[in-house]
Amino acid sequence: MTSALQIRVLERISEIPAAQWNALAGSYPFLQHEFLNALEYSGCASPRTGWTPQHLLLFDAQGLAAAAPLYRKEHSWGEFVFDFAWARAAEQRGLSYYPKLVCAVPFTPTTGPRLLSRSDRPAAALHAALLEWMRGQADEGVVSSVHGLFLDEPARAASERAGWLLRRDCHFQWHNEAYRDFEDFLQRFSAEKRKKAHRERRRIAEQGIEFTTLHGHELDDATLERVHAFHAMTFLRHGHTPYLNRACFSQIARSLRERFIVKLARHGRRPIAAAVFLRSHDTLYGRYWGAEDNYHSLHFETCYYQGIDYCIEQGLARFEPGTQGEHKLSRGFTPTVTWSAHWIADAPLRRAIGAYLVREGAAIDAYASEAEAHAPFKHLPTPREPPAA
Repeated sequence: MTSALQIRVLERISEIPAAQWNALAGSYPFLQHEFLNALEYSGCASPRTGWTPQHLLLFDAQGLAAAAPLYRKEHSWGEFVFDFAWARAAEQRGLSYYPKLVCAVPFTPTTGPRLLSRSDRPAAALHAALLEWMRGQADEGVVSSVHGLFLDEPARAASERAGWLLRRDCHFQWHNEAYRDFEDFLQRFSAEKRKKAHRERRRIAEQGIEFTTLHGHELDDATLERVHAFHAMTFLRHGHTPYLNRACFSQIARSLRERFIVKLARHGRRPIAAAVFLRSHDTLYGRYWGAEDNYHSLHFETCYYQGIDYCIEQGLARFEPGTQGEHKLSRGFTPTVTWSAHWIADAPLRRAIGAYLVREGAAIDAYASEAEAHAPFKHLPTPREPPAA
């Protein structure tokens, strides 16, 4: 490990001042001290729910030099990178797969930084030191394995250099080609797909549904209660308990303020649906949605078209609407590879999982290529240049 670095492991993110942590985290909202503290303070990410914080910090003479969000896990729920089959394989070998460590943001399948470092020191060395400590926990038998989920490119590259197993998946994301407005975006579609999008948006207007954009600090208690209830309905209808309780939801909204965005759908004066987004300086992240009833095209409008409108208006470069959903393709979202990295302490199990990931990766690449062929866009000569500053 890099010399002259002192290690500290936090049982609560509140043990480090917000300003120190946020100086490394950048604008990515899910790694803000306020977001992680809300998850922990509300009990959503806690030992009781199987998410025990073990945040890793490295200090040098100038202070906090590097950090990673880290949790000791007793299960694999809420991660969105599925390793249940790996756990079964470990059990068949007589191994205990749990506990394990995950370098991730709980309940958050969005790509972002996972290995944080101060800008005045070489990032590669600090990233290597973070990964070395995590791997040591597995190699020393403290945990069975370590898993870095939804890695940005620096974390992916660092993991590859360290010899970790890399796993890829395919999500659907929207990219802003300097569109002037929503209609300019639709002009890139084929005539058939453009007509379909127009029809979906027209049906919303014909049903008398209108939208309001509200930020976290603009939400009163009654509206927050309603928005949380909408999001909870979606989980309950699928037989799941919502990951975020009411206290956590409110704390995130109030502490992240303008970075917490709600698109609230109303029929007359009555709220009927809502989508919750978070944003960084250049990306919008769709997280939760719910509706009181089944309105035609409401899901597409609330979760996708309203988000695209917001990105164009705000000049955001990218929109990650969440996991799954090939239906996103026809609405202008394109396949994008996401990455995770894994260190498995048991060598035979690691080799078996590595061989599996080679086959799985080839299938993911084929799927992404096939999905790309179904995108709604016309073939244009070159992308439009962004406007001059």
